[in-house]
Amino acid sequence: MSEPGKGSAPASASAAAPAPGSDTYKGWLFKWTNYLKGYQRRWFVLSNGLLSYYRSVDLCFMRMCAQGTDRTQAEMAHTCRGTINLATAHIDTEDACNIVLSSGGRTYHLKASTEVERQRWVTALELAKAKAIRMMNDQSDDSGDEEPTSQSDRSEIQGTLKILVSKLDDLSTCNDLIAKHGAALQRSLSELEGLKVPVEGGEKIKAVNERATLFRITSNAMINACRDFLDLAETHSRKWQRALQYEREQRTHLEETIEQLAKQHNSLERAWREAPTLVSSAPSAPITNKGGERSKKEEASDEDEDTEYFDAMEDSPAFITVTASESTQHRRSQSNLSGASGGQASDWNQDDHMSPSYNDVSGKELQPRRERRTHIPDKPNYSLNLWSIMKNCIGKELSKIPMPVNFNEPLSMLQRLTEDLEYHELLDKAARCDSSLEQMCLVAAFSVSSYSTTVHRTAKPFNPLLGETYELDRLEEFGYRSLCEQVSHHPPAAAHHVISQKGWTLWQEITIASKFRGKYLSIMPLGAIHLQFHSSGNHYVWRKVTSTVHNIIVGKLWIDQSGDIEIVNHRTKETCQLKFSPYSYFSRDVPRKVTGVVADGAGQAHYILSGTWDDKIESAKIIQSSRGGSGSEGKQKTVYQTLSPKLLWKKYALPENAENMYYFSALALTLNEGEEGVAGTDSRLRPDQKLMEDGRWDEANSEKQRLEEKQRAVRRRREAEASEMLDEECEYDSGKDYEGYQPLWFHQRRDSITGETNFVFKGGYWEAKESQDWGMCPDIF
Repeated sequence: MSEPGKGSAPASASAAAPAPGSDTYKGWLFKWTNYLKGYQRRWFVLSNGLLSYYRSVDLCFMRMCAQGTDRTQAEMAHTCRGTINLATAHIDTEDACNIVLSSGGRTYHLKASTEVERQRWVTALELAKAKAIRMMNDQSDDSGDEEPTSQSDRSEIQGTLKILVSKLDDLSTCNDLIAKHGAALQRSLSELEGLKVPVEGGEKIKAVNERATLFRITSNAMINACRDFLDLAETHSRKWQRALQYEREQRTHLEETIEQLAKQHNSLERAWREAPTLVSSAPSAPITNKGGERSKKEEASDEDEDTEYFDAMEDSPAFITVTASESTQHRRSQSNLSGASGGQASDWNQDDHMSPSYNDVSGKELQPRRERRTHIPDKPNYSLNLWSIMKNCIGKELSKIPMPVNFNEPLSMLQRLTEDLEYHELLDKAARCDSSLEQMCLVAAFSVSSYSTTVHRTAKPFNPLLGETYELDRLEEFGYRSLCEQVSHHPPAAAHHVISQKGWTLWQEITIASKFRGKYLSIMPLGAIHLQFHSSGNHYVWRKVTSTVHNIIVGKLWIDQSGDIEIVNHRTKETCQLKFSPYSYFSRDVPRKVTGVVADGAGQAHYILSGTWDDKIESAKIIQSSRGGSGSEGKQKTVYQTLSPKLLWKKYALPENAENMYYFSALALTLNEGEEGVAGTDSRLRPDQKLMEDGRWDEANSEKQRLEEKQRAVRRRREAEASEMLDEECEYDSGKDYEGYQPLWFHQRRDSITGETNFVFKGGYWEAKESQDWGMCPDIF
């Protein structure tokens, strides 16, 4: 940029902006353009470490802001004329009103109307630069973390500490500015004392007044920063104290629990000795292979060992499990034990319909009419250095990283979403349940079963193209139909709808947020899953947990699931709290452990769930609950006494040679199988995905690049249309809004339960398939 001339100060321009200590600063400045036009008035916005400027804020734009219209990317591109990153910028002042910003070969010469106005901007820019540098350093520090913590309280405290450190840095920056301006004020006062000429004295007095004004502005900024710091400290001090007290008393809590369990054991032992009638009526003890008959004392001891006690979920997720005998269950069901949900002999967990073989019920009722394929071509043995590609992608969204197919599996994200239906028979069985609590247990098992296919699946599915669809029509075989559509590309979002003739409907909109941190990859599915049963009207809602891929740089890739799932029946207000425990080298728990409690609308626990997300889930009916010792906060421990667990869900064995077929399950092997009459946007027809499945990876990479470039061209054309429409709206004020891309089979509706705006199925797909009318489908392949 050419050096600006030293002309007279421009006309006054006020900055309608908050105090310099806030996160956003806006106002008018004069920017040097060239020797013909000189300084031109521009609107500057300082936010998140970026300084952007706009040519003008015309009346059309002001009307749009007044009406609350959201600014699209096309609109931003239409109005923003330049942006500079303050983290790498150099800030300098030439004279009383000038500011010079330089970064990466670009230089902005700016001028404020007054020295006071100039100093306000300098203060705001220096604060924003310090914050931007801290944010950049924090992101670098985060990339070296070993594992993400799963404790929400600890994460919240760490986040608060980061905010307080940021505020302290703001105070330090303001302190430096105060020292700088204080020294300048002192020099001015010293010069004032040595003056003799009245005219010169008037000018110096004016300068002193301006210096004093600058000092007052900076002091106010520091006072505001101090006030923010004190407010945060007061808000979170009690929370820190509780967290510290909680950590100190964990050992005491565990000791109290063990003591309470010992007391329960002794009391049951005494009750058994004092009840001879029950002993005489009990079945005789079996003879062991070594011979000899058990004594009554030994039988009583076994009775006590058969009892299960579960620590309350709010205190500890650990379970103490011992298998109960049938005679034990019978005696307890006939006793006067006061339980959370009773102990009648006809309770659900004693029925044989919970046997391990129940997974096969659906297959017995409806035999498949079509023989599906059971294998695909073996995966080629191509070596490729993952780190050489990923090292330049740290901190970026996974969906925006160009990846070769070497790291993919020959399925799209829409097909991975459809894999949730692998154990659809759980929902078929839940639809036949008379008890909503029993139904909740099966729904919980279904929510866990969707993760069973991920334990060995470390490859990345294909990112669907905008408008891509996938159907899974199993109406004749299993009674359900499934349809997925990619409804958004940035951020990537897919809508899914399933309807079953066996009495249930499932729908969801999932947005995948992912971050690569150098050593691990975090995948956060965002969005709610809805499940409704037709006969009862029970409406269940839950969300998915976070998936983490470890050992990105070195070692064998492995996947872990961690977090909490809350399933809510919005008709009965019954809940299920599931906890996915993160893997730890120092934990004695079973890897991939899942625990849960099913409670009624009043919060009373009825069932305990336990198992692993890669193998099985069991449920145990609670027949008694008792209170233990009180903790530091007055909360009593709860010990749950249950019947023996019964199997809810068991993972199917993988097909033969699965390790050479991307570890696909039996359902996954059929997802890319050819299907007649599908839409032209179906994932089965995607050429790069099909070439990869056939083992032709070089051709697949070339085809993948072609499809991505075609999609970019379509997006650029759509953004250009949006920009033209925006210009027409501003010129003619037509009042019409540009709708942009609209999915074919889903439309946005506000959910009455969650309050969120989601894409839901609007119908028409299966009718179009029946008539083979696909003229409305875009050409995306």
